[in-house]
Amino acid sequence: MTPAFSNLIGTGTPILTLSDAAQDIYDSVRDLPIVSPHGHCDPRWFAENTPFADPVEVLIHPDQGVLRMLYSQGVSLEDLGVGVAAHQREGRAIFRTFARHFHKFRGTPTDLWMATTLARIFGITAPLNADNADAVYDKIDAEIKSTQMYPHALLASFNIEVLATTDSALDDLAHHKAARKHKLRGKVVPTFCPDAVLDPRRGDFKANVVKLAEITDQDTSSFEGYLEALRDRRAYFMAYGATATVHSLPELGTCYMTERRAATLFAKAMGGKIAPKEAQSLYGHMLTEMAQMSAEDGLVMQIHAGTRVNTNKEMFERFGPNTGADVPQSVNFIDGLDALLNRVGHSRDINIVVFTPDASACERELAPMAGHWPALRLGSPWRFRHGVNGIARYLDHVVESTGYWNLAGFSDNTRAFMSIPARHDLWRRGVSLHLAQQRQRGVLGRGDVDEIAQMLCRDLAIDAYKFSSFV
Repeated sequence: MTPAFSNLIGTGTPILTLSDAAQDIYDSVRDLPIVSPHGHCDPRWFAENTPFADPVEVLIHPDQGVLRMLYSQGVSLEDLGVGVAAHQREGRAIFRTFARHFHKFRGTPTDLWMATTLARIFGITAPLNADNADAVYDKIDAEIKSTQMYPHALLASFNIEVLATTDSALDDLAHHKAARKHKLRGKVVPTFCPDAVLDPRRGDFKANVVKLAEITDQDTSSFEGYLEALRDRRAYFMAYGATATVHSLPELGTCYMTERRAATLFAKAMGGKIAPKEAQSLYGHMLTEMAQMSAEDGLVMQIHAGTRVNTNKEMFERFGPNTGADVPQSVNFIDGLDALLNRVGHSRDINIVVFTPDASACERELAPMAGHWPALRLGSPWRFRHGVNGIARYLDHVVESTGYWNLAGFSDNTRAFMSIPARHDLWRRGVSLHLAQQRQRGVLGRGDVDEIAQMLCRDLAIDAYKFSSFV
């Protein structure tokens, strides 16, 4: 295996070029442990610690950016083996297709992440193309069969301090239980994802609430029992290391109604007779209830707002979610968070981290709001904003409204485990460029720069996600 990621520099990979001043800052944070507070890696990897199937599994299938670009260039998902079991797909043919189109990723963060991953993990510095596709495939395929490329070893060599997964509220966390029995170098923790039992607009809402009753032994036919079941599940997740919840919604709307009104709407939802606007109101109320529960039990509340998912309906019906057809849309954060923040936003004891791909709303509304409400933290640039220019715009445009101390550090938000070090490395380079410019302008002194660089690359994430008890 190639040496540990953090020890490799100067590979000739097309990574972000730094000025001397920025390089000096980057050198101080380059080798910091990685804190990955929100992502979508499979906890099964760390429970079973078996080799990855092939280069397709580690580089192509888990990366939405790869799938969406190839699809836009006329490559069918069938040709990429999506939805096909590893033992049935033609991995080499899929990789050849990827290599033939690799130059079309130029200018995107996927190009930087992928090239850096190939160079620093597999020692492959030559540009990937159709001519070397087979040789590259063979090298990667051989290396991932080595025990040094098993998930436990990679967790250590990537210097990952904490990695949080995303888990359904109905999950028994069996993989997390199994992973806890191993002496992992990094901490792998679940994240409580309850939307399936909160949103009555989902077709499976009633079935999910019934299952919630079964696994908590609570009577969810009543609204009071339903709330108690949610509290039980939150406590269950916390027992296995969870420090956060996550809620994903294209449109943001919170409200707070009387318990009697909420109970009435809940009964209508369980009876399948709730109107669309009523369902939206009930979900908005439940988001506020989740915030109030966070104020009680300490779980950090994450809100992902402004992404319309699965916009390619044919693709969704054939291949399911996470196939690259998600797009940003505008969000009204002032009205959308009004009820929630006016219930719990006054306290610094609760952390609410909000992410959005809506750059204009983030800069116009969300950043100033995070600069006011004690409970609110601004999440890192997310979806379509996490490249070189997105990082620069984010730091240049939000800091004057929020300050650095109201940011939540960096979140890689990925299923692509192999790319996590590359994603954090790009963020650290972007931070270094930003802080070098701030010092050159006279906004920050050298001591300020050193402190803030450490914060942005590690410490803010630990604080925002309450990881300090186990790092």
